[in-house]
Amino acid sequence: MARRKKIYEGKAKILYEGPEPGTIVQYFKDDATAFNAEKKAVIEGKGVLNNRLSEFFMTGLQGVGIPTHFIRRLNMREQLCRQVEIIPLEVIVRNYAAGSMAKRLGMEEGRQLPRPIVEFSYKNDALGDPLVPEEYIAAFGWASQQDMDDIVAIALRVNDFMSGVMHGVGIKLIDFKIELGRVWDNDFMRLVVADEISPDSCRLWDIETGQKLDKDVFRQDLGNLTDAYTEVARRLGVLPSNVTHAHKPTLIN
Repeated sequence: MARRKKIYEGKAKILYEGPEPGTIVQYFKDDATAFNAEKKAVIEGKGVLNNRLSEFFMTGLQGVGIPTHFIRRLNMREQLCRQVEIIPLEVIVRNYAAGSMAKRLGMEEGRQLPRPIVEFSYKNDALGDPLVPEEYIAAFGWASQQDMDDIVAIALRVNDFMSGVMHGVGIKLIDFKIELGRVWDNDFMRLVVADEISPDSCRLWDIETGQKLDKDVFRQDLGNLTDAYTEVARRLGVLPSNVTHAHKPTLIN
């Protein structure tokens, strides 16, 4: 696989053609970005941690009957996944007010919401991934009404699983975002959780202290990002044995 064809490179991952038809190899980079890539750094060991954590969550979801694109981890930075048709939406589930929601509504961060709220944003970095209503999604053909109903149901099931797992290790799941894709088995289409689930895509606060253990550490200059992700991995029992810590991230101009 030394001469693999690159399919796509994003802010945190590179996708390569897989060894078999219908598969891809997902490579986790050490790059960290925030504020629509206005802030950038290379955080040594971040990709290794996210690979292991995403494997843990994807495998756990499959274990409770939620389909994902994940097949298996190949090495410390790569995993084999099923190739899917990505729906151009980010699906955000919020349990507590934080981030852009808190700013939009003038709410105090950490305020528990009356119930989990599911939002959709259009995947477009140049536009800042704007929130979109279901009417836009249906009108522009990004997903049908049935797809949206199914997506919301899947997202809430993911939330139930993730909230329980994180609560069990003393972490509060504030919010998270996922992506979904379509796969076909003959003429039958189904939706699966794709991309990744990691501290890059979740807000995670320590239940007792409120300490942030997610990418807000990087966004808000709250300390070392690798240390935060390592703590999440340690609590979940998936800590790789040979992650190199970077105490001084390399900034990219």
